[in-house]
Amino acid sequence: MTAPIAIIMGSQSDWDTMRHAADTLDALGIAADSRVVSAHRTPDRLFAFAKGAKAAGYKVIIAGAGGAAHLPGMAAALTELPVFGVPVESKTLKGVDSLYSIVQMPAGVPVGTLAIGKAGAINAALLAAAVLALSDPALSDRLAAWRKAQTDAVAERPEDKA
Repeated sequence: MTAPIAIIMGSQSDWDTMRHAADTLDALGIAADSRVVSAHRTPDRLFAFAKGAKAAGYKVIIAGAGGAAHLPGMAAALTELPVFGVPVESKTLKGVDSLYSIVQMPAGVPVGTLAIGKAGAINAALLAAAVLALSDPALSDRLAAWRKAQTDAVAERPEDKA
């Protein structure tokens, strides 16, 4: 059986960011497939993947991309599945270029755009989990427990370090 979530990225170097999505999904007990699918260097691979993603059994696509960041938008243009875009921080413009590329999708081709970098990758995983949890009570319980643990980990008072 295909994992319910696909994590795609434009290059191997994007894994440094996108692994945080994979780790978050793993912590929630959700299987995910991760692969490099470049909009620019492997367009045929992108088309085949995105056109066949729904038939392959995926429910959500998390797409990370840096620089020109066309991957999330192109994937969204080729599938009916929800696509969450994670801007990967670039050396030149610190990921702002990626954010602008992903967030500027035209009406009719939605991409849920997340924060730049690690926070965006984690939140993309949590959004994907929330989508799946709508029809999976056990996952809904795991997600609620994860969020409660995060809340419980916030101290009410700062520690005295003196």
